[in-house]
Amino acid sequence: MVAIATIATHDPLLTTLRGMSDAPGGMLGPLLGADRVAATLDARAWLHALLDVEVALTHAAAGQGLVDDAWQVERAAEELRDALDPAVLAVEAVEGGNPVIPLVRRLRAAAGPAGAAVHPGATSQDVMDTALVLLVRAATAVIDDDLRGAADAAARLAATHRDTPMAARTLGQQALPTTFGLVAAGWCAGLDRARHGLAGVVGTLPVQFGGAAGTLAASRPHGPAVADALADRLALGVAAGACAKPATDVVLLAATEVGEVSESAPGASSSMPHKRNPVAAVTARASARRAPGLVATLLASADHEHQRAAGPWHAEWPALTDLLCATGGAAARLRTCLEGLQVHPEAMARNLSLTDAGGTPNHAGDLVDRILRGRER
Repeated sequence: MVAIATIATHDPLLTTLRGMSDAPGGMLGPLLGADRVAATLDARAWLHALLDVEVALTHAAAGQGLVDDAWQVERAAEELRDALDPAVLAVEAVEGGNPVIPLVRRLRAAAGPAGAAVHPGATSQDVMDTALVLLVRAATAVIDDDLRGAADAAARLAATHRDTPMAARTLGQQALPTTFGLVAAGWCAGLDRARHGLAGVVGTLPVQFGGAAGTLAASRPHGPAVADALADRLALGVAAGACAKPATDVVLLAATEVGEVSESAPGASSSMPHKRNPVAAVTARASARRAPGLVATLLASADHEHQRAAGPWHAEWPALTDLLCATGGAAARLRTCLEGLQVHPEAMARNLSLTDAGGTPNHAGDLVDRILRGRER
């Protein structure tokens, strides 16, 4: 570890690679809800994804008669999965600019006479990008689970409080009456939209297999068939904002002067024992706040020059994995918040009486029913 730290001080690329390998976790991971997603994106997960792509590529090429000994390559990869230290691979990645180059060298050595069947017709970018797709799929499976949990909790709140009156607020002021059920149904609808949208995007992520210049020249005349087989073998086909909305509402509704909701396990203060902080909602917002900057980094990396970018490609790896952790953290902490949310109808009635807005919630209950029925389809 000393050697890695020393090199990282002087080499920006290795610092980037270590950021990619050590996905957000550690001391702040559980606090920000990123620990479950981070486990799918850590150094060992990267190594396994890279090896999975190499093995799938060899099998795909073997299926087209381009190479032999695919099973020997797979056995060699299995040996490396636990034997190879990802930190060592990170150091070796510095010379060539990515970890695929030293990994291929090691995999060929481990495969012995079958080494020629490793990495047929592919480039480092093919393997890196496809491995990243695999990691995205693993991470979004965790995110989807928490988004579903948060949406289900919001739906239960909506059903329970379908007719619980409260003040709607616009521009920070009381407007007309609504129901807490309709507020929670709105949260539920937003989370469901985010889930389905995220699934749609992930389902269309492509396999990357273009060869040295994107022409599949090394696999001619079987290049497209190898690419299709690789995609089939790997079964390849952002929701932070949706989490931020209900989290923000909870923070505001839990304020001392409002007191309309509270978390089941509020946080204490180190110096003010009377405080009951909505920490799950607060940390959901904190994770969600990281997302726009990370998206901006990815958008700024879109100007890939020619057939392989010098720098923007490398910047995508840590930015995307950090974005997954931020989104996953927001979803996880929001789920904790909503699953234990305590609603205080008496406070809602008290606050509603402060103004003479009057009236009734009108069709609020009908709208709740409509949203919840839509979930059942």
